[in-house]
Amino acid sequence: MTGHIEGRLIAVVGPSGVGKDSVMAGLVSARPGLRVARRVITRAADAGGEDFEPVNLVEFERRAAAGDFLLDWPAHGLRYGIPATVQDDLAKGDVLANLSRGVLARAQALLPQLIVLSLTARPDTLAARLGARGREDGADMAARLARPAPDLPPCLTVLTIGNDGPLADTVAVALAALYPGKS
Repeated sequence: MTGHIEGRLIAVVGPSGVGKDSVMAGLVSARPGLRVARRVITRAADAGGEDFEPVNLVEFERRAAAGDFLLDWPAHGLRYGIPATVQDDLAKGDVLANLSRGVLARAQALLPQLIVLSLTARPDTLAARLGARGREDGADMAARLARPAPDLPPCLTVLTIGNDGPLADTVAVALAALYPGKS
C-alpha cells in the first residue's frame, strides 16, 4: 500500500441474481469518484457478466501464494480474488467490491472501516434474473435458489436494501444509506 486509507471498502453481497453488478454500476454512474474492485476469477473470459480478470487455476494459485490478493475465496467451483492493489484505491476514497459473505470477517479484520451493502430480492425476482442471464441450467439455478443465505458475522455495519423494483430506485436508496445527508 502506498498511502493512508481514506475510503471504505463497501462489500456488496447478496444471492445470485440479486443485481449486485447492476447496482454497483448504478452507484458508480451516480457517484463518479467511487471505484470498483475488479475481481480475478477462474472463469472463462467469455462467461459474461461483470468486468473481471479471467485466469486459470494454476495462475490464480500462484498469485494467491505470492500475496497478490487482499482477499480470495472459493465459490461455485471457481476461485475469486480481490487484488491487494485495492488498498491503493482506498487511499483515494470508497471502493465497491462484490464479495462472498464468507470472507466478510476477514475483510473487516483487514479493513475496520468496512461497510456491507446487503442486497435482497424476492425468490420470484431472483429466479427471473437467473433465467434471463442464461449461465446455468434449470437444476443449477434451482440449487442456487434453494441455498440458504449464510449468516453475516456479528459486529459488521450492514445496510440491507431490497432490489425488486426499478434499478434507479435501488441505487437512490443505496446512495442515501451510504452517504447520508449528501446528494
